[in-house]
Amino acid sequence: MAEMNPMQKIHVDRLVINIGSGSDDKVQSNARRLLEIITSRKPMDARAKRRLPAFKVSKGQKIGAFVTVRGDDIKPLVMRLFEAVDNKLKDSAVTNNSVSFGIHEYIDIRGVKYDPKVGMLGMNVNLSFKRKGTRIAERKRKRGTIAPHHRIVSREDIRDYLKNEFNVEVS
Repeated sequence: MAEMNPMQKIHVDRLVINIGSGSDDKVQSNARRLLEIITSRKPMDARAKRRLPAFKVSKGQKIGAFVTVRGDDIKPLVMRLFEAVDNKLKDSAVTNNSVSFGIHEYIDIRGVKYDPKVGMLGMNVNLSFKRKGTRIAERKRKRGTIAPHHRIVSREDIRDYLKNEFNVEVS
């Protein structure tokens, strides 16, 4: 049996955790504190791109908080996040190049205790996948092109990767 080409293997490029707070400043600061507790990284503010008068949101207003995790810190954090959803995902959560799912209450995450000051918040989790060699198309100097079949990570590849790496069942 031939070994798989190492350039065809996929890996998690980045993990983004997002908490929407709306226009409430107190919920906004609680969301930032919670993301810092979960990831031990400094979260950023998500700002409104356009005005939404029905929700009393103006352009540029803080409407949420998010944190992006890259590198070696991803795997242990992703394991804890998948445990919060019982290592099960819906088939619709998997798309080409990414996986997105929600966690209803942050106390479902192992190692995070309830904080009365924060209250009860949920969050969105997004994992982005890549293959090795995609930097060639993204770098500034001597930029190259990549074949479309190498750029897109198929849903089947992501399902297999989640099953093998994180023991996550996609149904």
